[in-house]
Amino acid sequence: MTLKKTLACALLATTTAGSAIAADFTPVTFGTNWLAQAEHGGFYQSVADGTYADCGLDVSIVTGGPQVNNRALLLAGKIDYHMGGDLLQTFNAAKEGIPIVAVMAAFQKHPQGILAHPGMAESFEDLKDLTLLIGDNGFASYYQWMIAAYGFTVEQREPYTFNPAPFVADKNKGMQGYLSSEPYVIETEAGFTPNFFLIADAGYSSYATTVEVMEKTVAEKPEEVACFVEGSIKGWYNFLYGDNAAATAMIIGDNPDMSDDKIAYAIDKMKSEGIVDSGDALELGIGAMTDEKIKDFYDKMVDAGVIEAGLDYSKSYTLDFVNKKVGMDLK
Repeated sequence: MTLKKTLACALLATTTAGSAIAADFTPVTFGTNWLAQAEHGGFYQSVADGTYADCGLDVSIVTGGPQVNNRALLLAGKIDYHMGGDLLQTFNAAKEGIPIVAVMAAFQKHPQGILAHPGMAESFEDLKDLTLLIGDNGFASYYQWMIAAYGFTVEQREPYTFNPAPFVADKNKGMQGYLSSEPYVIETEAGFTPNFFLIADAGYSSYATTVEVMEKTVAEKPEEVACFVEGSIKGWYNFLYGDNAAATAMIIGDNPDMSDDKIAYAIDKMKSEGIVDSGDALELGIGAMTDEKIKDFYDKMVDAGVIEAGLDYSKSYTLDFVNKKVGMDLK
């Protein structure tokens, strides 16, 4: 069942006459793209600590999952904001004429990577000597870039079924993994620490965990969008560098499979690997996006044959709500 967490906004505003009236809040719904986890923490943080409410929004979070398509709900007008994946979704929206706009990128670096047994690969290029377990979605996207940019082959890839057992049993296999997921499982259940290579560090330069809204919302409600974006940015600073206990409790409430240990592990990895706060975010603030980086990734995807050349993707994102150094004082 999809759970929903809403900050109660029964705040009172006192008039000069001394009477109290209910403050006005705009209810909005934010749909995530997977079950609640630390990688959603900044958004939960701003619900939990009232940051969204400070600028007038009553934000509800609706979690995604294997049987949930919150992006479809955004298109249908059932939710107001959606957590996107990486820039490939942005480009595909442009290709298909879908009026969705990316307004911020919570992650400067994609958290996807490749695991290897200790001693079997010491660099990203060393992975070419291994059989790699890669899922179908990864094979159609970043693995095509790995082929084009590094010379990986179709033949060395085997389908990944999200079962780590074949990797654990065979040192000659590598395996796709999410920074805070598969490495944690291997460490805690298999008893060894795998080598982990972020595709971002090898040049896969996409932003990730974007915030998507409908083009109409950007045009008609720019103040609301600004509130949500800036509130989310502040939430990420507070979640990473401040007291995140209330947000952590909300995440576990929405996904009981999470634990304090898993969330702490993920936060440590996000910080040490610069997933949220690195690159342009160091100068422009969390959530930063630039035309140059988006074009760089687009060109790489064209070279890899993942995206067609000549696509006008410019309308599928906007920089109007980011790069303002919001929240940097909270670090």
